[in-house]
Amino acid sequence: MAQDEHSGTDLAAADSSHAAPAASPGTAVIAADEFENPGFPPHRPRVTDEDPKREKRAQRTVYTLFYLSILGSVWAVAAYMLFPIESNDIGQVRLNNLFIGLGAALALLGIGFGAVHWAKSIMVDVELADERHPIGGSPETQAAAAKVFADADRESGFSRRAVIRNSLIGALIAFPLPAVVLFRGLAPQDQNPIELLSHTMWKKGTRLALDPSGVPIKASDVTIGSAFHVIPEGLQDLEHGKLEEKAKAAVLLMRLNPAELNELPDRKSWSYDGIVAYSKICTHVGCPVALYEQHTHHLLCPCHQSQFDVSNHCEVVFGPAARPLPQLPIAVDDEGYLIAQSDFTEPVGPSFWERH
Repeated sequence: MAQDEHSGTDLAAADSSHAAPAASPGTAVIAADEFENPGFPPHRPRVTDEDPKREKRAQRTVYTLFYLSILGSVWAVAAYMLFPIESNDIGQVRLNNLFIGLGAALALLGIGFGAVHWAKSIMVDVELADERHPIGGSPETQAAAAKVFADADRESGFSRRAVIRNSLIGALIAFPLPAVVLFRGLAPQDQNPIELLSHTMWKKGTRLALDPSGVPIKASDVTIGSAFHVIPEGLQDLEHGKLEEKAKAAVLLMRLNPAELNELPDRKSWSYDGIVAYSKICTHVGCPVALYEQHTHHLLCPCHQSQFDVSNHCEVVFGPAARPLPQLPIAVDDEGYLIAQSDFTEPVGPSFWERH
């Protein structure tokens, strides 16, 4: 007979014939050979913990980085005023983007590097263990939360008062409409913005010209494997809206071996001796598709890595783009220059532009 150490009560030995079966190793919830918690490894002090001079140097590094961030922010504001975009001059746009971008980059990097260096070199360095807690609350907590919602519904009458509830839903639906009207005002008031987005400068007989020089392109100058960044001839002569028109009309021109070109039946006449032209504006969110891999005939959008197969009417082979790049029908005039047969036959750019 055994005796309980706490109560002094005699305990009978368990009958081995009625012992519970041992848990299967594959189904046991708690392993019998659970390893012992090794604890934290020995603390390794940093050089800034042991050397006050190193600590002072780290402090100087951190606040210097923060001061550089302030300088970058001030420079970005100053660059916005010192390098304004007062016309459609692409040089002004590049200078404005360059110097504002440098200031913003310095501001962000200064904060980022400073914060990381602060945390790693100066802040308290101790090891902690965050104990894992159950994700769900207790049944009592869940019941209390449900009661709060039920009481709120009863007291507000949201479910019971249908007219108030439905009028609130209607108000929430109508609330964004003023914003839609205000954003509509950003487009020319006397023109339909849908039409502006659906058509470009390309029309029958417009010559294909090099970007940015505007020099017309002869078919004989386009070799197999080459790629040209193309704009409509005459774009450089526009006094207003040059950038807007270029953003819609930019084209990539490539020449493939005609035997490797798989064209749709209704587009057989849209190319010339293996030369094809496709919109440069990605159908995902409108980034410029500017990278051409001549061996695979793939166009790559560097923003979100959408890939288009030029040999198969620019169908999407990878990435988030939802539809192929629109193709520009081209031909050759009497002087051998490449010309457009018409405008694009579908909207250029992100697919949401079509949803009108």
